[in-house]
Parts: sequence; C-alpha cells; structure tokens
Amino acid sequence: MKLTTKQIAMTAALLAICIVSQFFKNTSVFITGPIINACIILAGLSAGLCCGIILSVITPITSFIISGSPIMSAIPAIIPCVMIGNALIVICVCLLKNKIKGNLGLPVSMITGCIAKALFMGIAISLILIPMLLPEKMQPKMSTFQSIFSVVQLITAAIGSVYAYIIWIPLKKYLNNEA
Repeated sequence: MKLTTKQIAMTAALLAICIVSQFFKNTSVFITGPIINACIILAGLSAGLCCGIILSVITPITSFIISGSPIMSAIPAIIPCVMIGNALIVICVCLLKNKIKGNLGLPVSMITGCIAKALFMGIAISLILIPMLLPEKMQPKMSTFQSIFSVVQLITAAIGSVYAYIIWIPLKKYLNNEA
C-alpha cells in the first residue's frame, strides 16, 4: 500500500501530539492515555487503517523512551502487547464503523474497540505477563500494575474515543470538503 503525502502528514501531526502528551505521563495516565487513544483513532479515521496501525506501533516505543516506565523495563514483552492493544482499537473502529447503519456505527465501533483493547491487555499483560515475570522487588505493586493494564486501559480508551468522536465530527466535514 502506497501512502499519500496527506496521509503521512496527518499521521506525523498526530504522532507529534502523542509525543508532546507523553511528557505528561508521569503527571497522570488519565491525561496521556486518552490523548494517545484519540490520536490513534483519528489516524485510522482520517489517514486510514494502515496509518492508525503505524501510530499504534510507534507510540508505545516513544512512551517508553520518554517516560522510561519501570514496569516496561522490568517486562519488555509488555511493549508489543500495548502495540497490539492499540492496533485492536483502530482495527475495530476502521472495520466496523460502516457495518452499522445510521449514526451509531462509529460510537459502537469505538466501544467495541475499547473493550477489545482492554480485554486483550487485561488478559495478556495483567493475567499472564505480570504474574509470570514481575521481579520480586516489584511484587507489592502487582495489583496496581494489573489495574493499569486492564481497567485503566478501558477508561482511557473510552475517554479517548469520546475525544476522537468530538474532533472527528468537524474534521470529517473539513476532509470531505478538501476532496
């Protein structure tokens, strides 16, 4: 698949927003998480599924580089799981939004994507990776880490979906007028 200059520019602009937001990750995951999820969804909606997946793969890497997460340092296998979780929300939105007739297609696809992301990350990271690989010195924080990679992912994905939906309404009109 060949990407257009417009798709690359849109993805790059959304990546820049993601990177800036990641500097606030240590402040609160409820600031960074929704912004990242909104950008990933908007990349899929505005530039296509391929660009959404590219952003889904890049953002966990930039997040790790910027914030240096101790849990990701201890269990590097979390990073590809976050990539897959991010990709799941984009795939659900891009593939399901037009399957439901009327105005409910996008919201239902976003809800489905949030649930798919949280379920995957909850099972893969919270129930498998963390219990198996968490170093002994980090064991007292296990329940916190498990919550971050399950329930918190659902909440931040849902908030990000709301942001993306609100932004998508005027952005879609603008992009349609550009075409």
